[in-house]
Amino acid sequence: MPLTDTVIRNAKPGEKIRKLSDSAGLYLEISPSGGKWWRFKYRYGGKEKRLSLGVYPDISLKVARERRDEARKQLANGVDPSEHRRAQKTAKQGKVANSFEVIAREWHAKYKPSWTEKHADTVIRRLEFNVFPWLGGKPIADLAAPQILQVIQRIEQRGALETAHRVLGCCSQVFRYAVATGRADRDPCGDLRGALPPVRSRHFAAVTEPDQCAAVLRAIEGYQGSLIVRSALHLAPLVFVRPGELRKAEWMDFDLETAEWRYIVTKTNTPHIVPLSTQAVAILRDLQPLTGGGRYVFPSARSATRPMSDNAILAAMRRMGISKDEMTGHGFRAMARTILDEVLGFRPDYIEHQLAHAVRDPNGRAYNRTAHLDERRKMMQVWADYLDAIKSGKTGTDALPSSDHSLAS
Repeated sequence: MPLTDTVIRNAKPGEKIRKLSDSAGLYLEISPSGGKWWRFKYRYGGKEKRLSLGVYPDISLKVARERRDEARKQLANGVDPSEHRRAQKTAKQGKVANSFEVIAREWHAKYKPSWTEKHADTVIRRLEFNVFPWLGGKPIADLAAPQILQVIQRIEQRGALETAHRVLGCCSQVFRYAVATGRADRDPCGDLRGALPPVRSRHFAAVTEPDQCAAVLRAIEGYQGSLIVRSALHLAPLVFVRPGELRKAEWMDFDLETAEWRYIVTKTNTPHIVPLSTQAVAILRDLQPLTGGGRYVFPSARSATRPMSDNAILAAMRRMGISKDEMTGHGFRAMARTILDEVLGFRPDYIEHQLAHAVRDPNGRAYNRTAHLDERRKMMQVWADYLDAIKSGKTGTDALPSSDHSLAS
């Protein structure tokens, strides 16, 4: 007699496994502990076999019969239901093993040794933040251009167009790696060519006229925030390094006795020397009692083990009324480059060296970090003196150093 829900609910376990038959090979197996499992008994290839169909009451009598009927259809078509299930499980595991995230991390691990540490960290963070939450668990072979476009457009919509282009490029490299290793047929990112608007080159906001510079310097002078941020603001125009290099500056790289800051330029992975003016040294000596016991010259307000955030200086300038269209952290570099050349008359190659740009001699050889160091040391002091002069209200020739400031010859 076929089973009913009432019979199943009232069935009690025994000392041994009990079996309650339904029909067409379906039966309920009751363990001594009270667990109830649906089983389907069938023959295939002359052998008796069993297929588990789930646990009661999670799988109702109706659903168990539907699963039995599906298995019987497979048998009618010459398919072993047990082998069919095993094949599906293997295929599913294979898809998980070949998910976008798994392959992306494999690709990253393969090429990481050939990249700088910063680049490797940036690449994986871009994928973790922008791609993995939406595409990471999907089989890479199943992904198509529209799915990728949705992820990329999400980045574009938050205003990070350049990042969107870079993430798309990373995804393309992951797909090409999957093709090369036999886990995808093609790179669908190529179908998205032209889907994103081009990135327009932009110049960081900067003031390059002396009177504008003087106004910015006076605003900085009036900053009333923390000593750490105030010191960073005062030092930024004097050394005109890249903002990231300033906020990550480490005390171990400074020699205040010789007035030098020596570090590795992240962008080019090359050593660089920044001669420090007397004004710069004074700022650092004033700050040293506060942060000199730690690693960073300008530590984060939240943790001394981390550097100041990349937004700290910009946020301070905004609070002082200096708009982002007027000046950015990068703007101090443009300010120095323009005025050192056009107003103070220093040789362009001295300026380019101090900006840590790639400068080559007439024979095409790269200058080393000590090239023109004495001249650059004089230039940095003249620059600091000039900034003091225009900040105090001097203009024109009155702001120029009284000694021969030009190193153009």
